[in-house]
Amino acid sequence: MRTGELTVVVADPNLAPLRAEFEAALPEGTAVHWPDVRDAGAIEAALATADVLVSGHCTARMAGAAGRLRLVHAAGAGTDKIEVGSLAPGTQVANTFHHENSIAEYAVSAAIVLRRGFLRQHNALRRGEWDSPAHDPLSPWVDSLSTATIGFVGFGHIGARCWQRFRAFGARGVTVTRRGDVDAAAHGLAWSGTVDDLGTLLETSDVVVVSAPLAPETTGLIGAAELSRMRPSAVLVNVGRGPVVEEDALFRALSDRTITGAALDVWYRYPSGGHTGAPGNHPFETLDNVLMTPHSSGLTRETFARRADDIAANIGRLAMGERLHNVVAVAR
Repeated sequence: MRTGELTVVVADPNLAPLRAEFEAALPEGTAVHWPDVRDAGAIEAALATADVLVSGHCTARMAGAAGRLRLVHAAGAGTDKIEVGSLAPGTQVANTFHHENSIAEYAVSAAIVLRRGFLRQHNALRRGEWDSPAHDPLSPWVDSLSTATIGFVGFGHIGARCWQRFRAFGARGVTVTRRGDVDAAAHGLAWSGTVDDLGTLLETSDVVVVSAPLAPETTGLIGAAELSRMRPSAVLVNVGRGPVVEEDALFRALSDRTITGAALDVWYRYPSGGHTGAPGNHPFETLDNVLMTPHSSGLTRETFARRADDIAANIGRLAMGERLHNVVAVAR
């Protein structure tokens, strides 16, 4: 296929602010359609002549509407919402990253806010109460990150970058992964292991950062039994996927103060349309020891500018018949 013959459908709203830059980076003559992402019918209609779908979401119905689709490119790392089995044989699925720096900033700042009691102090001072040991002898003393052990459940792009940032504060790091193939010495970690060592990690960590992807074997990986093994002073930061931590158990652990607190950026329910809706089946918003954010830890302009560059480059490779980068699946 010669350059300029591709039709691209962009159905990821995060790329809309970068539309001009993205289109300028595509092969000359590429036709680009930006259907309303809230209109499933419009997306399906655009897919009828599409060679490329840029989206982290592709249902069987969307795949069925596509007449000549060759590439589904997520504008992020997650491809779990792309139904690869419904795509035509040979269709490639690719992803991209570049969210590591932004998520690492979130993980470190959230851990500091929770461990230092800033969330509690913020709420207290709004009531006129000075919740500090300098003013109230009953206010607890807190520890800095230099004394903390950071446990990473998952150590891919996100976990490794988070550790670089935590390490700069003088923290100690440990990790468990499904494959157990992390070289602890090379990364400056105290130790690494498999998920069989999860209990040990939870018992010895002051901050637990969850960045493991969602898969059948990671769903509910951290439940009531695992949360009960965490230190009462520990905090949980989930930037992986909500269901990796079992929702009922997490709500109980936070309500009962089994753990000090949690920063939750990934959830159990998402809006089906628009921008409103409860993020879970429990009222996490009623808890004063939870930092709640709407899956925004990786959402910076820098993240998506670099992702747009990656996607445009891969579309250029597709047009020239070259091997694509970051291919995670090929439909069969």
